[in-house]
Amino acid sequence: MTMLDHLKEHFVKEFPRIASGHYIHLFVLRHSQSFPVFQTDGVLNTARTQAGLTKHRDLFNRLVMFKRKQTTPERLTGRELLRALDITSQAKDAENYCAYNGEDSCKQCPDCILYGFAIGDSGAERSKVYSDSAFSLTPYETSHQSMTFNAPSEAGAMSEGGVMRHSINEQDHVIPEITFPVVETLRDVTYEGFIYLVGNLLRTRRYGAQESRTGTMTNHLVGIAFCDGEVFSNLRLTQALYDRLENPEQILGIDGLKLLAETTVRELLAEEPVRQTRVLFGDELAEIMKDVKSLYQDNEAIAAILTTLNQQTHHYAQTHGAKAKPTQKNTKKNSKK
Repeated sequence: MTMLDHLKEHFVKEFPRIASGHYIHLFVLRHSQSFPVFQTDGVLNTARTQAGLTKHRDLFNRLVMFKRKQTTPERLTGRELLRALDITSQAKDAENYCAYNGEDSCKQCPDCILYGFAIGDSGAERSKVYSDSAFSLTPYETSHQSMTFNAPSEAGAMSEGGVMRHSINEQDHVIPEITFPVVETLRDVTYEGFIYLVGNLLRTRRYGAQESRTGTMTNHLVGIAFCDGEVFSNLRLTQALYDRLENPEQILGIDGLKLLAETTVRELLAEEPVRQTRVLFGDELAEIMKDVKSLYQDNEAIAAILTTLNQQTHHYAQTHGAKAKPTQKNTKKNSKK
């Protein structure tokens, strides 16, 4: 048996109609590998926060990675895989057709049920992936760079027909090796749903605007906790981790930060009023990640898992979700109206 097999008792057997208190917290360090852009109206998103929790109480500006900047790329990564395995389709005449986040979404595939949707009178589904805005570990002033860029002609020059082009602009970018500590929470998911969501997290490489040209990031999973409730916020994790830095002016490399983050998460979990049924760090976590990666490298194995997940989400949608048929009681009420 693999480490993953030993975890199956901690997952729900099927997606429940109402919350059943099964929370899985993924503790992640999002680490920039190029020059991503997280902006609104052309300006990098920032927030003024306390640097740490207790040791460093001074205020400074942090970069902010809003929640949709995180979940949208991961969701699209998953949808790409579902189409590749013919679980969903982009062909409008296909029986398994599903459009992203709109009136034509199928309301029953793994993407729709796990990440949720809201389509007016057509129904809604609450996301089973809880996320929130992430904050940079380091201050805005040392975490960004203003870059000038131009748009040369097809010939590669800034002039065309003897006339100079003026397509020159300036934009702020997040610099490489900036860390955004994150708690991503999964609520009431099956084993197959867990594999799908963790795979989306590990397989997503680009975030933010201009993702076809920049925005590369790596997600480092430092711990997993199975609990009966929610735990601390992204900001609290970030501030607690900042307090543990021996020299905030000289940030550790990612390997050092992962070890420090593990210690920080353990301490924060000990303060939470939740029951922890299983917590994974270190060698146990490494075994889990090895098992997950092996599944994704085996086309037949991952196809079987996602096919089962698709059956689970269809069953849920038709029993409890937007595809469920109205009960006789509700039908009588509507007819009286």
